[in-house]
Amino acid sequence: MQTNTKPRQERKHIRKTNTSGLYSRAFQQAFVKLHPRNMLKNPVMFLVWVGTIVTALVTIEPNLFGTSPGDNPRLFNGLITIILFFTLVFANFAEAVAEGRGKAQADSLRATKSDSTARKLLPDDTTQEVSSTALRRGDRIKVISGDIIPADGEVIGGIASVDESAITGESAPVLKQPGTDIASSVTGGTRITSDELIIRVTADPGQGFIDRMISLVEGANRSKTPNEIALTVLLAVLTQVFLVVIATLPTVSVYVKSPVSIAVLIALLVALIPTTIGGLLSAIGIAGMDRVAQFNVIATSGRAVEACGDINTLVLDKTGTITLGNRMAEEFITVNGHSAKDMAQVALASSVFDDTPEGRSIVTLAEKLGARIDFEPNEAKGLEFSAKTRMSGTDLPGGIEVRKGAVDAIKGFVRSRNGKLTPELDAAFEKVSRLGGTPLALCKDNDIYGVVYLKDIIKPGISERFDQMRRMGIKTVMLTGDNRITASVIAAEAGVDDFIAEATPEDKIEVIRSEQAQGKLVAMTGDGTNDAPALAQANVGVAMNSGTQAAKEAANMVDLDSDPTKLIDIVTIGKQLLITRGALTTFSIANDVAKYFAIIPAIFPEIGVSALNIMGLASTQSAILSALIYNALIIPALIPLALTGVKFRALSADQLLQRNIFIYGFGGVIAPFIAIKVIDVLITAVGLA
Repeated sequence: MQTNTKPRQERKHIRKTNTSGLYSRAFQQAFVKLHPRNMLKNPVMFLVWVGTIVTALVTIEPNLFGTSPGDNPRLFNGLITIILFFTLVFANFAEAVAEGRGKAQADSLRATKSDSTARKLLPDDTTQEVSSTALRRGDRIKVISGDIIPADGEVIGGIASVDESAITGESAPVLKQPGTDIASSVTGGTRITSDELIIRVTADPGQGFIDRMISLVEGANRSKTPNEIALTVLLAVLTQVFLVVIATLPTVSVYVKSPVSIAVLIALLVALIPTTIGGLLSAIGIAGMDRVAQFNVIATSGRAVEACGDINTLVLDKTGTITLGNRMAEEFITVNGHSAKDMAQVALASSVFDDTPEGRSIVTLAEKLGARIDFEPNEAKGLEFSAKTRMSGTDLPGGIEVRKGAVDAIKGFVRSRNGKLTPELDAAFEKVSRLGGTPLALCKDNDIYGVVYLKDIIKPGISERFDQMRRMGIKTVMLTGDNRITASVIAAEAGVDDFIAEATPEDKIEVIRSEQAQGKLVAMTGDGTNDAPALAQANVGVAMNSGTQAAKEAANMVDLDSDPTKLIDIVTIGKQLLITRGALTTFSIANDVAKYFAIIPAIFPEIGVSALNIMGLASTQSAILSALIYNALIIPALIPLALTGVKFRALSADQLLQRNIFIYGFGGVIAPFIAIKVIDVLITAVGLA
């Protein structure tokens, strides 16, 4: 037990070490980000950057752009410069904090990587010790108990337990073996804890799963999402509009004989442009990816996280997502006059080579009824279940064939051997289906013995989750290989909007394309190679970490916990990202109303607008400084909200819009009125204006 839990404990320690001093490092990084190359990426903050330089120049020489009104222009201009400078620092600090949290997670992942020696298998099956960095895609390697797996790969030989706690945080080892979709993929950096494996390497150095995770979590390759780009363009347009308005004010001020200095004009411009959302926009996007990572999900891009917020349709497998996954044999229902013991004997023979949870449960139930193996296993041959035949079973010595599978598939098998079908089989089939179970028919050669009742259990609370999705306007579609009657019972109990019974891998991609043809965005989960086309087709494809390499490469998200229901949580995070961005944009724009009432009456008292000074600000200088100080301080004040996100509520788009306008619209108008007045009182008290 200690061997398994140690990596998890180390990982927690690494996270703690990496996150200590996060804010001090972020504050230092905020000054580094003042380089013009970085500032150009954000047009709103770049304008503030230019304004800071101009006010710094007029602090040195107040009359650089003409005569500056006022008693002590250097002090006033200097205070404006300092406030604008810290506005830039606070905006960069928000982004640096978000990036720092990602880097802390990246450091935790990077600690799992280490150059090690690998046992490379040569063509003659001898081994050669090489550095893990020398391994290439297609190489075969051998790992034994205690080894760190040196590279991503697929298991092609052996059965062993692998400790994946370095990646997933879970200490329980996972059984890995070849030829299965859910247990053949291994990740470099994990540890083999028993036996040995032969692995075929699937990634070149620097291109492995952990390498990609580090790059994406760290944010080095982060590009702006479509919504983020659209909002940036909108903010840039608003900034240009205010820039044109401010550019016309000198002419107006000369006409009304109320001259305005260049520093005041810049202060007015910065106060009116949407600096709050401009400073927090990047941090919101980075924090969205970070929140997904905290759910142990790795997103390949911010685009994937954002797409979750726009999802219209969820396509979900029944088994493991809606139901608990491990269907258990509950009852044997006999037909054609066979006894329960005879049926148990056939059930045992059909499942003796079946290692699935369902197969093992059938063996257990058969043995409880007294069945025993009455043939030599070495002389028998097991047949695995296939989606094409929808059957599995055993070829016994003497040419005897026992099969179990979907009722219609067994019917076809019996007909092909000139067997007879009776109404009893259909009655048993319907009985199990109406109970919401999965019926498996059993036959020996051309004689049907009965139906196995496999019991499905709906996951607790899943119906409420689907009800939340429905209130948000998201359609849920359940895919299952079960017959239509069983599927309809499960669908009704779970509360999904639609279902597809007897689904094949082709049906998955077909339902996705059908929804997309109607202009909808679709999300789905998968773990097998046959899921890869559908995962690639979906707007959001979530692959299970326990799945195949093909599924992981086709998806744009990987769930390290391999929990299919997490797709619902991911959609919630995507919605929260969009809600947060919209809420802070609303708040930022609403702030302009109060700042307008603070500055305009103060700089144009001669033309009769002083009546608009409803806050009763002390002087022109205190009004301008108060508005600018509020404008700077509101950015760090909103960083926690930008990073954690606005609390998610399962509401429709119209309800969310109304709620945002009420809370962040009205709040964005009222809050600055109060804050600017308080700051004005403090400034006046200390004699800065």
